[in-house]
This record gives sequence, C-alpha cells and structure tokens, in this order.
Amino acid sequence: MLWTVLLALLVLLLLQTQLCVCLRVLRVAGYSSPSSSPSRNATKQRLPGAIIIGVRKGGTRALLEMLNLHPDVEVAKAEVHYFNVEEHYRRGLAWYRAQMPFTLPGQVTVEKTPGYFASPQVPQRVWEMNPAVRLLLIVRDPAERLVSDYTQVLHNRVTRHKPYKSLEELLLHQGHIDPAYKALQRSLYHQHLDRWLDVFPREQVHVVDGEALIRDPFPELRRAERFLDLLPRITPSNFYFNTTKGFYCLLSAGGHDKCLDESKGRPHAPLSSQTFRKLCRYFKEPNRLFFEMVGRFFSWC
Repeated sequence: MLWTVLLALLVLLLLQTQLCVCLRVLRVAGYSSPSSSPSRNATKQRLPGAIIIGVRKGGTRALLEMLNLHPDVEVAKAEVHYFNVEEHYRRGLAWYRAQMPFTLPGQVTVEKTPGYFASPQVPQRVWEMNPAVRLLLIVRDPAERLVSDYTQVLHNRVTRHKPYKSLEELLLHQGHIDPAYKALQRSLYHQHLDRWLDVFPREQVHVVDGEALIRDPFPELRRAERFLDLLPRITPSNFYFNTTKGFYCLLSAGGHDKCLDESKGRPHAPLSSQTFRKLCRYFKEPNRLFFEMVGRFFSWC
C-alpha cells in the first residue's frame, strides 16, 4: 500500500515538472496565459479613427464598402446615428463603442452616418469624442443629389402606402425654387462644411468625388488610403464592371464579390428639364463657395 502511494506521488511530481517545462517553452515562444499578460493580438471594440460624415445620397455606402476591402480597415455595418440622435447620444461613449466592430491593434475603425454632415450639433460632439479623428466627405452634383434624396423618400412612402407630393410641388413655390425644402438645404455643402471647419482643421477633412468613385473607383480609393495613412493594399483588381447593373462591383482578396444593393442606380423621380435648370442656377453660387473652401473644382451642372 505504501509503495503504491509513493509511486503515485512520484508520477505526480514528474507530470508537474513536465508541465513547468512546457510553460517555459511557450513563454519563450511568445505565448502567455490571459491572466499573466494580455495578448498583443487581442481584438476589442474601439471608437472610430475615421468617420464618413456625408453627404446623404452621395455614395457613402459605396465608399464604406470599398474601404472595407483594405485588410487594416473594419467598418460598422449599420449607420449608428450617435452624434445626431439625442436618444443615442445620451447613452454615452460606452454605447457608441459597443456599436463598433472588433479590431486588432493598428487597424482603423470606420463608421458612416451621412446625417452627421448637415446636423449643426455634430461637429463639436465629434471633436469632443476625438479631436484627431479623420473625416471623409463624399459629394456629388447637389442637384442630382437632391433628386436622388427625393427618390428615396418617394420609394419609402410608396412602399408604405403613404401619400406623397411630386418633387416639383415640394421644390417650387410660386414658380421659384423654395429654399425651405429640406432636401435642397442638405445640398448647400458650403454651409454645412463651414460648421465643420469651425471645429476641425481642413487637413482632417478628406473630400471624395462621388461621381468619380462610381465611374472609376481605384484612384479615389488610393487617395483615401493615403489620407488614412494606410498601406496601399487596394488594387484595380478589386473592382470589376457589372454590365447588367451598370456600375462597378467589388472583389475581395478571398475572391468574394459584392455588388451594392438594388436601390443603387434606382431611376430618379421625374423632374422637368426647366425645373432642373432652375435648380442648377440656384446652386451655382453655393457650389462656387464650396469649391473655394475645398480647393477643388467639380464638373457639376
């Protein structure tokens, strides 16, 4: 009986010695237990290092999906509306962080909510969250953006069997452009950007040409990579033109393709050419002011 106990103790001592040797080998190789020291490769949810702030119907979803091709970018899948919806903002930064994807150290978290751009209270709130955050603003012809904005609202109302007015009824008052129309106000880019530049330096705001992004994505994505201090990992091979849809689709490094949803490229609601020309004349001076602010010219109507 005594010999049996001694033999069992000897076996236990040998196993303990072997375990200690294995743990030392693992530590030398760079591994450690969670209780001893956190792994450098642990993923966690982080506040965004970059935010796509707008514009609504300017191509924000396309830009987000294209940036997500980069291995060092992780994106929030849904629009968070943290800074422009009071109910969300009152929940605090812990709630906001919980809406973000898990990332590795060195990766960039990107969030996009196009409603941020035209909301007066948002720039200061974003600055208080992170004064070094990088801001991406994708723009398109403001007249075309307005029509697209109305088209989305129209589609939603028709789907829900709600009444609606024609675009001309909303846009015109006694034959003139009505400046009170909200979709028109959202297209006055210079007014909204001016509020952002009261808070952030110009070099923290990168302007993306929305029409160029759809026409030929790669050059715009390369500029965005540089702005975000990312290594150039997105290539022309990440894009292919879908002749059926009429725009570019995305091809990841793993060979998975993704096209934007069916709402992209939806036919615009009708608007007479006469009214559209009035709209273009109305935007002429606001566009000039915006071009001066960003130091870039766009071929808009």
